[in-house]
Amino acid sequence: MGQGRRKDFGEFTAKLEKHIEKLPDYAQRAQEKLQRYIPPSEQGSPRPAQPAPPKPRPQMPAMPAMPKISQQLTSMAAGQIPVVADAKAKWARWNEPAAKLERRKRRTSRALTFWILLTFLCGLFAVVAGTGLLKDGQADVLQAIAGGAFAVIFGTFGVKSGLRLRELKRTVLPAAPAAPPPLPPARSVAREPMERLAESEASLAELLRQLSQPTSLGTMPVSEIAVADARTTAAEAAQALRGLAGRIQAIERGRDAAPERERGALDAAVKQLREQLDDGLDGYGGLVAAAGHTVAASSDGMTSSKEQLSDATDKLAGLAMALRELS
Repeated sequence: MGQGRRKDFGEFTAKLEKHIEKLPDYAQRAQEKLQRYIPPSEQGSPRPAQPAPPKPRPQMPAMPAMPKISQQLTSMAAGQIPVVADAKAKWARWNEPAAKLERRKRRTSRALTFWILLTFLCGLFAVVAGTGLLKDGQADVLQAIAGGAFAVIFGTFGVKSGLRLRELKRTVLPAAPAAPPPLPPARSVAREPMERLAESEASLAELLRQLSQPTSLGTMPVSEIAVADARTTAAEAAQALRGLAGRIQAIERGRDAAPERERGALDAAVKQLREQLDDGLDGYGGLVAAAGHTVAASSDGMTSSKEQLSDATDKLAGLAMALRELS
């Protein structure tokens, strides 16, 4: 039942996103239709000469100006409709793992309260029936037994709900994946190097993941310590390179606000930092290449020589040390 419900939610989300993606097409079609009903004078084109009407007609309500309609359609095409954006944000918050966990906790807590209440009522009924308070002092054994049986059944459900609630409260959600760092503005000279860095990081992560798995022979291409050291060094080097890109952006902002006579020196500083950034990216690319050679050497099985695998591993360690010094 839960899987079917999740499947329905997934289908609804897919349909909603599909319609949102088609909003630009809808806006374009609406704009084309509006062009048919807008007078040529408001569209900016010369109005053809027409004979004067025989009789004055009552004036129709003025249509909204074309620029305003165009702005509205542009905002719709860009997905800036407040209602749609708000609904999409609410749907995203509803599907968050933390929100789902909280809803399960609330449902389980309510079920626990319900079973406890039924258990208490059935137990009270069994006591009252057994002591004869229902029939003027005459005990009804059958009603007492029935009340006790239902109290045991509902109590069992209550215990299960309590254990379930305890398990949910101990559940630890996995940490959300860190969002990728924002790239510099398109006009910054640090934009292109940071795009290369992001691609190199993705490639290196996949290569190191493969180096962490045993080969078809059941052996590890390199030791886990070497892989962990390369991963740590790469992260430190990437952080240092992003810090260098941040310095470039800061100098660029200062250059734009500085007087004209001071901009030459700032341009020279930006150029020098860009060269250092390119050198660091070359070193990071060498680390990626060394990891690729190691994966290629380990995929040959028995045909690969131990010297080739050892050389690739040594090159990986040497480049990792160089990047550590750079950072």
